[in-house]
Amino acid sequence: MTVTQEEFQSMVEDMTTDLVRLVVEREGLTLPQAFEKVYNSPIYEALQNPESQLYFQSPGYVYSCLA
Repeated sequence: MTVTQEEFQSMVEDMTTDLVRLVVEREGLTLPQAFEKVYNSPIYEALQNPESQLYFQSPGYVYSCLA
């Protein structure tokens, strides 16, 4: 399945939001700490690559790769 660049970007943003929320809830980090953890992770870098197809996975699965 192919998605447009706009759809891809929206899915990445949604996944990022979910990942930050999960980090705050499960790890007890502050919001700035959670953003830092997500944005500085190899998983976030991979999420930016459409070929990884991480944006199609569940947030829980992607979080498990992050943690």
